[in-house]
Amino acid sequence: MGINVGKDYGSWKKVGGSFDDFPVEEQLVTERKEKYSFSFSDAELVQINTPDIYIVYGDILFKQHYMYFRPTYDVPDMIKLRFTLSGKGTIFNKVNNQKYIFNSNQQNIIYMPELDGTGEYDTGSNYRFFEVHFSKEKFLQLAENSCRTLQVLAEHMDSGHYAQLAEYNLPISWAMQNCISGILNCKYSGELKLMFLESKCIELLVLQANAFEANTFKMKQPLLATYERDCLFYARDYLIDHIDQPPSVAELAKICGINEFKLKQGFKSLFDNSIFGYLSDYRLNFAKTLLSEGTPIKSVAFEMGYSSVQHFSNAFRKKFATSPGKYCHS
Repeated sequence: MGINVGKDYGSWKKVGGSFDDFPVEEQLVTERKEKYSFSFSDAELVQINTPDIYIVYGDILFKQHYMYFRPTYDVPDMIKLRFTLSGKGTIFNKVNNQKYIFNSNQQNIIYMPELDGTGEYDTGSNYRFFEVHFSKEKFLQLAENSCRTLQVLAEHMDSGHYAQLAEYNLPISWAMQNCISGILNCKYSGELKLMFLESKCIELLVLQANAFEANTFKMKQPLLATYERDCLFYARDYLIDHIDQPPSVAELAKICGINEFKLKQGFKSLFDNSIFGYLSDYRLNFAKTLLSEGTPIKSVAFEMGYSSVQHFSNAFRKKFATSPGKYCHS
C-alpha cells in the first residue's frame, strides 16, 4: 500500500509498497520490514500481505509538523481498520473536505478511496500505529450478514462514498490490544499463519463494530448533550496526552469546560470507567505493549508517570498477576 508523501508540494517520496508488489500467488502470506530515512521523517514499517488482507504497522518520527500527501493510483479499493498506539496527528483530505484526527490509544474504521491533502504531526514523540486493510470484496462479504453498523459502512464503500465507523475515535480496548499483540507475535507459518491472521483481523473488526454500537447507545442518553460529549472526549484526550503528569479532576474540569459533577458522571457513562481508573488502565496496558517490545522496565515506569519502579511493579502485578520482569521474558 504505497503513499506519496512530501515535505512540500514539489518533493515526493513513495513510502510502502503496493498491494501488487507481494507475490501472493506463490506464497500465502508475505512479510517484509523496511526502514526509511527522509528529510521530513524516519520510519520503520512492517508489512504483511495475504490474498485479501494487508497489515501494516510501524513507528515514525516526524522531523517537521506539516506533511503533504498526493493520490496514488496503484492500490486496490480497501477499507482501513486504524489503531493509533501512541503519538498524534491530523490529516485534512481536500477530496472530501474532511479532517481526520488520530490520538494515542484511539481506533476507528475509515474508508478513504483517495487522499490528496495535508497532515500535521507532533514532532516531540514517535507516532506508532497499526492498520488492517480489507479488500473491498472481502469486506463486503463479511459485512453482508453482520450487524447493521458494518452493513451501512459497506453500503458507503460499495457506492464509493467516503465514510468512517464513528464520528469520534473510540478507545483501543484491552481485547483489541490483545488481538493486535497476537498478530505481532504470530509464530505460525504457511496455511496456519494465513488462517490465524485472517481470524485475528476479523476478530478486530468484530470488536470495533461492537464498541461502536455500544457507544452509539450511550450517545443517545439524555446526559450526553453534544457540548458535554465534546468536553468528555477532550478530557479523555487531554488525560492521555499528559499521562506522565495528569491534572486533578478540578483542573481537568476547568480545562475541558464542564463542571466536576458532569465530568465525573459523564466520563463514567461514556467510557465505562472513572477518570483515574481509565488513566490507570491505559497506563498499564500501554506499559505492557512497551515491555513486549523490549523497552526497559525503568524507562517504561518513567514514561508512564510512576514515581518509582517499585510503584509501577506493584500496579502491574495487581492488574496482570505477574511482574513486569516476567512478562518481558515471556
